Amino acid sequence: MTAQLFTPLSLREVRLRNRVVVPPMCQYSAERGIAGDYHLVHYGRFALGGAGLVILEATAVVPEGRITHGDLGIWSDAHGEALARVAGFLKAQGAAAGVQLAHAGRKASMQRPWEGNGPLSADEVARGEAPWPIVAPSAIPLDEGWLMPAELSPADLDGLTAAFVAAAGRADAAGFDVIELHAAHGYLLHTFLSPLTNRREDAFGGDRAGRMRFPLAVARALREAWPSAKPLFVRVSAVDGLEGGLTLEDTLAFAGELRALGVDVLDCSSGGLAGSATAARIRRDYGFQVGFAEAVKRETGLSAMAVGLIVDPHQAEAIVAEGRADLVAVGREALADPNWTVRASRTLDGAPEPGFETWPEQAGWWLERRERDIARLGPWRPA
Repeated sequence: MTAQLFTPLSLREVRLRNRVVVPPMCQYSAERGIAGDYHLVHYGRFALGGAGLVILEATAVVPEGRITHGDLGIWSDAHGEALARVAGFLKAQGAAAGVQLAHAGRKASMQRPWEGNGPLSADEVARGEAPWPIVAPSAIPLDEGWLMPAELSPADLDGLTAAFVAAAGRADAAGFDVIELHAAHGYLLHTFLSPLTNRREDAFGGDRAGRMRFPLAVARALREAWPSAKPLFVRVSAVDGLEGGLTLEDTLAFAGELRALGVDVLDCSSGGLAGSATAARIRRDYGFQVGFAEAVKRETGLSAMAVGLIVDPHQAEAIVAEGRADLVAVGREALADPNWTVRASRTLDGAPEPGFETWPEQAGWWLERRERDIARLGPWRPA
């Protein structure tokens, strides 16, 4: 019996060769938003490593929507053309190609994580990386000493919706199979959803329905603009993990509305409203966010992707086999081992092949011969 992790999955007319997804992980290495050789090599290694779907990092739909000066962008045709090279390589190696469309909101215009992960300082300004004006649903800064965002007007929201739609058109022209709308981790759409950051008194704030209105409008516009043959994912922070913040019940209501709009998969993360985007507000353990995906599937019927310290092939197999999620996102573990997926195919009972048939043939034939030598010699031991 084939391991469930290696069962293909069809989403609309896109067929994933397995259930392993490399999720968006920002690299902060673009020049003026343009993808370069780094991105081709970085993402390409995951396709060579066997992942079913590789989703490029948060890609800003307008220049002001970048987290840092190093973020990818897709606000012009030139940006889309640079990304097409990456999408084409991923697909040539058998992986589906995805891109996450994003706007950082009040978390825009900040340092790269390894430079401090805070407001831009004199050091960045001295090298030509000055801050820019930022926006949010309400004029609430991330923290003391951070930039004050301007509150978006209804006309501004119309303009941003149009920017997302234009970005989707460029993503389609670039050859991407999947787009993921970023509504998590304290970025713009998440801050509309959370009562802690949305204090608006118009139709886009107030109760749950008001707070969902703009994110749902963007999702609806994307579903209408994105080809019907291609799936649309949405990434959410299922809970804020903060008193008075977004709850799982809020997320289930949002998921139900997204399903009605034709969204295909909910990517279930958590936290990030305050502080770092990766700062969990719930206890980290292996698979610590899987329960959110499971709840979405059970309560709404929407397909779900689980993420969060999924590190072992048997762990990933159990998540899919038990019906807790349709897809598993292997992020930092894939950074540590880009060949995680093809290694899993040799580890799991019922995986496609015990040999190297699932590896790229350029490497597999070498490794088959090496395996015979290792079998003959036995484990290496110091003399």
